[in-house]
Amino acid sequence: MSLIEKDKMKKVLLLIIIVLSFSASFAQKYTKPSTPQRIILNLTDSPSTSMAVTWRTMEEVINPQIRYVATTDWREIDTTFTAVEAISEKVKIDSNIFAYHHSSVLRNLKENTTYSYKVGSGKDWSEWSQFTTANNTNMPFEFVFFGDPQVDVKDYVSRIFRKGFLAAPNAKFWLFIGDLMDRPLDQYWEEFFYAGGFIYSMTPSVMVPGSHEYSYKLKDGTKINEFTPLWGAHFTLPENGIKGMEEKSYFFDYQGVRFIMLDAQAKLEEQAIWLDSLLSKTKNLWKIVAFHEPIFSFGRGRDQKETRNAFMPIIDKYSVDLVLTGHDHVYARSYKLRNGKIVSAKQKGTVYVISQSGGKSYPLNTKYSELMQKTATNIQLFQTISINNRKLTYKSFTVTGKLFDAFELTK
Repeated sequence: MSLIEKDKMKKVLLLIIIVLSFSASFAQKYTKPSTPQRIILNLTDSPSTSMAVTWRTMEEVINPQIRYVATTDWREIDTTFTAVEAISEKVKIDSNIFAYHHSSVLRNLKENTTYSYKVGSGKDWSEWSQFTTANNTNMPFEFVFFGDPQVDVKDYVSRIFRKGFLAAPNAKFWLFIGDLMDRPLDQYWEEFFYAGGFIYSMTPSVMVPGSHEYSYKLKDGTKINEFTPLWGAHFTLPENGIKGMEEKSYFFDYQGVRFIMLDAQAKLEEQAIWLDSLLSKTKNLWKIVAFHEPIFSFGRGRDQKETRNAFMPIIDKYSVDLVLTGHDHVYARSYKLRNGKIVSAKQKGTVYVISQSGGKSYPLNTKYSELMQKTATNIQLFQTISINNRKLTYKSFTVTGKLFDAFELTK
C-alpha cells in the first residue's frame, strides 16, 4: 500500500471514529436513566380545568417537575411557564430493577385552552408537548375507543393506534377498555408505550382494568391473582369512585356527556349501587358507560352472567345510550335494546358494543346473535365516536382505514 493510500485510509478511519463518537454521545444524551420516558396524559374528574401528567425515569431524580404555560405562537414559553412539583414513587419492575414514576395534576387551568408542557428535572427534560382542556359547556367533540390490545402490542397494535390517530387527530381523548397487555410486566408495558409513542403525551387517555390487569403468570409459571401495581404507577386517573376502587372505577363529565368507567372484576354489587346514584343525578343529555366484560358475551363458550345481572338493570333503568366493552376478542354491536329485547330507534334503549384492537381473536358465540346488528372475528378495529348536541355518530374502522360499521343515535 502506497503512502497516499495509507494516508487516505487513516482519514477514512478517523472519520468513522468521529461519526461513531458523535452517534454514541447523541444516543447517550437521550437515553440516560434520568431522561423522562413513558409520558402520558390522563383526564381528571374536571377536564375543563385540570389535566394529569405521569412519566418515569430509570434513576431517582431531584425535584421532578412539570412546567406548563398557555401556548403561544413562539418560544417565549421557555421563560413564562409555571412549575409544579411532581409526586414520585419507587416501583420494583424486576427482581433487582427499580423505576421512578412521577406524576402531578395541573389544576386551575382555563377551559378550552391549549397548554404547552414539559417534564423533567435538572438538565434532563422532555420536549414541549401540547394538550387542550375541555369546554365547560355542551360543545361538539370526538373521542376514539379501542378494544383489548393485549397480545403482541408492538408488532400488531402500533399500526391501529397510528391509524386511529390519523383518522381523528383532534380527538379529545382515547378510551381503552382493559387488557392493555397480556401480562402486566414491564416488558409488556414497554410495548404498550412503544405502540402509542408521542400520542399519549398529547391526547389524554382514560381506561378501565381488564382481566389481564388482575390475573397473570410470571416467567416461572407462577400465577398471580391480584391487581397490578404498575397500573397506578403509570396512570393518574380520577379517584372519585367507591372506596377501594380508586383509579379503576370513576366518572367524569365531558361537554354534555357523563362517562362512567367501571371495573368489572370486583365489587360488582357496590359499583351497581354507585352507578345507580351517578345516573340518577346527572343532567347530561348523553350517558356512556364502559367496562371490560360484556353484558352479552360473544366469545365462544363465554357468558358473563355476573356482569349482566349487576349492571344491566341499572343501564335499562336510566336508558344509558352506549355501553362500550371488550374481553371477547371479537366485534359485536347490538341493536338498540331494553330488557334484553330489541326496541325501535325512537324508543328508549341502549346500544352495546364489544370491540378489539389487538391481534388475538376468538370464534363467535351465537347465543345472542338475534340481538346483534353487526358481528365479526379475526379483525382489528378502532372506533371514533362524536357527539354534536342531540346526535351521536359512531364509526368503526379497520386497520386499513375501511369503514366497517356505523350508526347514529338522536335525541
